[in-house]
Amino acid sequence: MLRLGHLVHLSKFPHPATNLFIYFSFIYLLSLARASKRVVFFFYKKKRRGKMMMMTMEGMMDKGVLDDVIRRLLEGKGGKQVQLSESEIRQLCVNARQIFLSQPILLDLRAPIRICGDIHGQYQDLLRLFEYGGYPPAANYLFLGDYVDRGKQSLETICLLLAYKIRYPDKIYLLRGNHEEAKINRIYGFYDECKRRFNVRLWKIFTDCFNCLPVAALIDEKILCMHGGLSPELENLDQIREIQRPTEIPDSGLLCDLLWSDPDASIEGWAESDRGVSCTFGADVVAEFLDKNDVDLVCRGHQVNLSFHFWRVNRL
Repeated sequence: MLRLGHLVHLSKFPHPATNLFIYFSFIYLLSLARASKRVVFFFYKKKRRGKMMMMTMEGMMDKGVLDDVIRRLLEGKGGKQVQLSESEIRQLCVNARQIFLSQPILLDLRAPIRICGDIHGQYQDLLRLFEYGGYPPAANYLFLGDYVDRGKQSLETICLLLAYKIRYPDKIYLLRGNHEEAKINRIYGFYDECKRRFNVRLWKIFTDCFNCLPVAALIDEKILCMHGGLSPELENLDQIREIQRPTEIPDSGLLCDLLWSDPDASIEGWAESDRGVSCTFGADVVAEFLDKNDVDLVCRGHQVNLSFHFWRVNRL
């Protein structure tokens, strides 16, 4: 019996407008999955029982306040800077941190959902993505990390995503990317943006929030999503579930690889990465991991591609 296995890249695109269509790459993959009778794409997570508390050190964040924050952020079109108060941003970080910790580090999601790759401060692309794909709660989203750095509006980008996460915690999910880490975004722009528009103290509050983000998602028990890729230390998914938060990203090991590793179609097995951190892995590694863990697809971001890219592995 033939099985279908794929490694999918959802990426940060060199042309900003391309981000609008990032999740439509899954339409083609959906047809492949249906043909194989193995996987259903476009995913959702069932509503959790009970109401999620939205508490901060300064008290409960009222839904009306959240809706006002979201409204103001959505008005920031055409490159217009949205200046939330430091108190509002601090509340977003603290509330979101609590929600991240209340949900698993390996999220268990269900269909349908729109899966989106790196945003990197390209706030206008994020707004157009929501315009085209639907705004929460009408549409469900899984973002694969790298919300900050490089782009001009990292603060607007991460604040809107955090606000939506707090307002609709079971409609939007945010994974951690390698840029949601102090020693990286200290260099590539987010630190400078926080310092210029507010202060270093606020950057440290973001850092504390980022240290609590989930690092992977399993969709319909068949599709494993993360920012980076596989790890030579990863034998089973319980190893991801055992990672404790809050945590910084180490320089090596399982957590580092989940956020940093890359596939390489030209190799077999594992090899050193040109990034100087983590590793690369071949198609044989993907096939072995999928078979061992009864998973059909690994979905990732982290690399620039002109479109989506996938490896197809048909096996007995």
